[in-house]
Amino acid sequence: MNGILNINKPSGPTSFAVVARVRRLTGVSKVGHGGTLDPLASGVLPIFLGQATRLSEYLMQYHKTYHASIMLGVTTDSYDVEGAVTGRGDFSAVTREVVERALEPFRGEISQAPPEYSALKYKGQPLYKLAREGRKVELQSRSVSIYRLKLLSFAPPLLELEIECSKGTYIRSLAHELGQTLGCGGHIVGLIRTSYGPFDVKQAISLDELEASVAEKNWGRLVQPMDSVLSLWPQLELSDVQTQAVRCGEALALQVPPETSCLRTYDADGHFVAILQYDLDAAMWHPKKVFQGYA
Repeated sequence: MNGILNINKPSGPTSFAVVARVRRLTGVSKVGHGGTLDPLASGVLPIFLGQATRLSEYLMQYHKTYHASIMLGVTTDSYDVEGAVTGRGDFSAVTREVVERALEPFRGEISQAPPEYSALKYKGQPLYKLAREGRKVELQSRSVSIYRLKLLSFAPPLLELEIECSKGTYIRSLAHELGQTLGCGGHIVGLIRTSYGPFDVKQAISLDELEASVAEKNWGRLVQPMDSVLSLWPQLELSDVQTQAVRCGEALALQVPPETSCLRTYDADGHFVAILQYDLDAAMWHPKKVFQGYA
């Protein structure tokens, strides 16, 4: 089986645990996920099966959308409700108008430091492991983009945000920094990833639904085509001769604008064949990833 399952991850298990359960349920040996979700977080977790695992890296080209619940007045070391309390602050003077003003600097391209408790690695070690050992490291800020940041509700001490962002954005860090800006502290108490590129939580399936479909021997209907993750890319139908050449690793001279950089290609029957990448020096399209015999 080669394709993508749009799983609605529940709050609690790690993303790795979800992968392990999908592997156990389906019997597919090659399984991976796209875009880690914290154990606390729920929502869209694309699971790549078989040959589709070779395409998981391309998911990062898409925007992600989250629904975040933030509690003001309390700061934790992990920036979420599962961490140890590190401080308390008075939020009585915080109004909806104050929150709206505080959100403005977080829109657009911003510089953000990852949480100490994250899977990001420092000299080969996950930050969360170093944090648990009490080892402090200097965290480097990085540039991320917040395309949309909307205050959905405000009922002190809780506020709800909708966030559309780029890869590498930590919603926990945003919640922490917003709390600092408001002068009272804050942390995540609930987080749902509502969409990730072409995958939406409204169409996502639960692990229990998958298990039921496996028992009924019709779970294949839940699997989306593996090339759905490339839906933003230009596509090209190859002739039979070109298809055979690509499957043999040969480059092609194509009348395609080189500024497209990458192409997804199909045979005459509509089967996904390969990703082609343009070589400017050779003026040729080289097979970057070939999918032998897969629809």
